[in-house]
Amino acid sequence: MKRGRKTNEANSSSSGETTEKESKRHRVIDKKPVAVQSPDWANLLQDIILQVFQYLPLLDRAHASQVCRSWNQVFHMPDLWRCFEFELNQPATSYLRATHPELIKQIIKRHSNHLQYVSFKVVDSSKESAEAACDILSQLVNCSLKTLGLISTARPSFMDLPKSHFISALTVVFVNSKSLSSLKIDDTPVDDPSLKVLVANNSDTLKLLKMSSCPHVSPAGILCVADQCHGLRELALNYHLLSDELLLALSSEKHVRLEHLRIDVVSENPGQTQFHTIQKSSWDAFIKHSPKVNLVMYFFLYEEEFDPFFRYEIPVTHLYFGRSVSKDVLGRVGMTCPRLVELVVCANGLRPLDEELIRIAERCKYLSAVGLGECEVSCSAFVEFVKMCGGRLSQLSIMEEVLIPDQKYSLEQIHWEVSKHLGRVWFPDMMPTW
Repeated sequence: MKRGRKTNEANSSSSGETTEKESKRHRVIDKKPVAVQSPDWANLLQDIILQVFQYLPLLDRAHASQVCRSWNQVFHMPDLWRCFEFELNQPATSYLRATHPELIKQIIKRHSNHLQYVSFKVVDSSKESAEAACDILSQLVNCSLKTLGLISTARPSFMDLPKSHFISALTVVFVNSKSLSSLKIDDTPVDDPSLKVLVANNSDTLKLLKMSSCPHVSPAGILCVADQCHGLRELALNYHLLSDELLLALSSEKHVRLEHLRIDVVSENPGQTQFHTIQKSSWDAFIKHSPKVNLVMYFFLYEEEFDPFFRYEIPVTHLYFGRSVSKDVLGRVGMTCPRLVELVVCANGLRPLDEELIRIAERCKYLSAVGLGECEVSCSAFVEFVKMCGGRLSQLSIMEEVLIPDQKYSLEQIHWEVSKHLGRVWFPDMMPTW
């Protein structure tokens, strides 16, 4: 027994020594430096590089393209050039960023046939920058654009151009694209003949057209678009282009249901602009054909020019008053706008709008967003208005100076009372948020 125990102890000791030796040997091996192979970025799959490039700003993408030949090839892939915004200004007079002239040359030379979604932003709103935009447009002879937007950030600089120069450049795109689906040309000298060229080449694809403040377009010109572009779903224009014939054309069986119609009602010279009246039967036909349409109306009128409006029911859903509007007009809004969803009043005057707001709450059952600026409403009437509308008021932007304390509520109390009826915490605004 003793001999067996000694044998086992010897074996155990021998095994422990062996294990310790192995452990030491592994530790020595572990201490040897291991060569780490650096990744070969040039051999990354181009699909992966393409995904990364799509998230990079243009300048960073251009810098990355200089890493190696493979990355440069990805930089010029068509997928990266389908959507592009040209930012134009005059470096001598503006510190704002702009698309580098050399890059513009490269785009026209190598990628014009890849462009599909293009916009031109005239950053400094100068005539020279607008001319540069037209020069680029006139060279896009090999492209097939799907969307085109012309944007002046400060003022309508495209209106400063010779009309023939602008129309010539725009017609190049209309003729060569053949598949335009979205066109935003607000504040430009586009005219009826150029719209006919647009329709002749893109009538089957055009779905969105925004052309507010285009003084050279007549009601007949926009009617031509509505008659031929049966897939049109969104339209923005000035009120002087709206007509009974246009609404009936948009209501024809051939035409798809319109989703969004924006109308700007603008007057620059008080008393010198005559506004026509749209027949109720035309509105009725329009709503019967497109019952879910958003009808947005922006009013920039003087008080004496509102007489033709809100005399009978109108299917407006979003209503914005950019100038002072009278109590009488707001009272008529409550009587004639049952589909109203959003109401913004920038200014009214010094007479409280208590009765008008209550009437709007009673009649406009879909109202969910309200903004009030330079107006006056008693705290009691405002609480009653909120109580009648209830939780459907998802947006309630009221300037603090609008609310007039009365015997029932002070400004401190109205916060709690309104919050209770809304079902969420609410405070009046210190500055306009619309």
